[in-house]
Parts: sequence; C-alpha cells; structure tokens
Amino acid sequence: MTHKIAVFEGWEVIPVMSICGLLAGLIIHFIGDPGEIHLIVDNIKFNKGKLDPKNNPSMILSSLLCVASGGSLGPEAPLVQVTGSTGTWLGKVFRLKGEELRSLSIAGMASGFTALFGAPLGGSLFSLEILHHKHALEYYKAIIPALVASSFSYVIFALIVHLGLGATWALPTYEYSGVFDFGIAIIFAIAATAIGWGFIYCVKFFKFLFERRPIPIYIKTLIGGILLGIISYYLPITRYFGHHEINELLSNELNINLLLLILFFKIVAISITVTSGWRGGFIIPLFFVGASLGLIIHQIFPQTNLSLAVITCMAAINACVTRTPMSTTILLATLTGFTYFIPILFASLTGYFLAPKIPFISSQMGKSNF
Repeated sequence: MTHKIAVFEGWEVIPVMSICGLLAGLIIHFIGDPGEIHLIVDNIKFNKGKLDPKNNPSMILSSLLCVASGGSLGPEAPLVQVTGSTGTWLGKVFRLKGEELRSLSIAGMASGFTALFGAPLGGSLFSLEILHHKHALEYYKAIIPALVASSFSYVIFALIVHLGLGATWALPTYEYSGVFDFGIAIIFAIAATAIGWGFIYCVKFFKFLFERRPIPIYIKTLIGGILLGIISYYLPITRYFGHHEINELLSNELNINLLLLILFFKIVAISITVTSGWRGGFIIPLFFVGASLGLIIHQIFPQTNLSLAVITCMAAINACVTRTPMSTTILLATLTGFTYFIPILFASLTGYFLAPKIPFISSQMGKSNF
C-alpha cells in the first residue's frame, strides 16, 4: 500500500492523505474503535493479561491506511495490539489461565516488536518495559516466553522478507576518544530530553484543540489528514514514520535552517497524527526527531562526533517519552551498529530520570498512542 500511494507527490499528497484519513475514520466509526496502547497496558495489568482480538480488523485496516499514506506514526502499536491479542487467543485455545495467559499475551507483544525492529532482545525487553517501570518487575516470569517468541519471530520474519543482519541506519563509524565522551553524551541527552518535554506539551496542545468540541472520529481524522498533507507538501521528508527517512536525513548535507524546520514540523506532525485519531506508534518517529537534533548539534559544534550526537539524542528523547531505557539502548545499538553501547545507556538513563513524573502513556493525555 505504501508503494501504491507513494506515486502521488507534490500537491497531490494533500487530497490523498485527507481521503485516507477520512477512510480510516469511517472504518473506526463503523467497525469499532480498536483502542490505544494505554488500554493494552491496562488489560495486561488489570484484566488478567487478556487482550481482546475482536477489534483487530478495525486496527489492521485503519492503521494500514494511516501508515501507508504517510502519517507520522509507525506500525509498532498496531502490530503489538494484533500480535498480543493473538497470544491471548492462543492462550484461550490451550485453556491457559493466570500468569501463563498473561505471559503468552506479552510473548505476542514481543514478537510484534521484534518483527518491526529486527532485534529479539530489544523487542522482548520493550514488551515488558512499555508496561511501565513500577510494574515491570511483576512480569519477570514472562521474560523467557518473550525471548523465545522474539527469537522465532525474528527467524520467520527474516525468512519471509530476506532480512539481513546489518544495521538499519548507516551512521559513520564511532571512535572512542576518552571518558569525556560519557559526559558529552549526558549533555546531548539533556538537550534531547528538553525536546522530549516539548513534544509532550505539543501533544497536549493539539489534544486540547481536537477535543474542545465533540466531533465524529472521521471528521477528526479528515482534519488531521489535511494538516499532515500540507506539512508533507512543504517538507516531504517529514512524511511517513521515519524508518527510511532517517537514512535520507543522514546521507544529505542539509543546512541548519532546514534541519530546524524539519525538527519542529516533525514534532507537530507526530502530535497531529497522535491526537487526530490516526493509528500507529511513535517510537521510530521519535528516533527521527532525535536524529534531526543530533545533526543540528553537530552543525553548531562541528568538533563533536556526529555518530555520538545523533545516537545519544535518539536514545534520550525516546527514553524520556516511553520510559524504556534498557530496551531503547539495545534497540539503537542493533539498528545503528553502534558497538559502544555504554554512551547510549548513559543517554537513555538521562532521558529516563529527567522524564515527566507521570509516564506519557498513562498520563492525562488518555488515548494517546505510543
């Protein structure tokens, strides 16, 4: 679907994204609201680990339109909901109860993360960490099922798409220059965490705008599509969720003014996508924002190491918003081929400890995606 819709370029992206937004909203309105990630978290905690698969058709169809047409959210949230609820269904088939059923639901979530990121260890940890730090220890029994499911998910997905073992995003080779690199990583991480706070407040602002008056979901998704289409028309690199666009960002020598515009309007685009009812997740879009900030820092301070600036900003902003420092560190090390993962860990922990006290997913933003 992405390749079919991508043929529309220039001014055509505005009507195309508007129509896709309207169709996604109509699907949600008539087939059923598939819910958001906060509902998955609540079900894992309070509903004995059961994730209801009845809304999967609505989630699959609406998220396909939203992701393929160029929304600034990725497929991670829909994948996790579908694979997690499939784990629940299998648990019921085998008449599992209690912790065994919850473990199978978490294993399904882990397999979804792994299929997207291609990182079995990071995917399995993400499925536990995303349930929030206060509760992650409650689910330690699920770590082995999650690892097993992630490993098999990786193998099957690799066989289907002929996935390679190399890095997804091509960063220049990093050379360790001394213990001061850790301090520099923390400084970069503080700057990225500030951007993370800005993103959270931007989401709150657009949530307030979209919820001032009760309007049908398909009108909200239509308005979101129009706004996203306008942003994509003027800044095409902000279209889509960033998986391929990060490499485009790294390979082109963009001037600092353009990078600042990309950083600002990508945050706006993610916020609009989240609050207007479009479906998807914002882990990879946040990595895109972090990469943009890292490039800006490198242009302001050319003597800094480009790879260190980019990857620490990516780590800190994601850990700030999602509160997942361990899995963020492992995921980024895998996706970028960055072998010195200690600076990434320092940046992730900085973002984690400087994050808002209320986790973004369970904050008063309610039905926001992740």
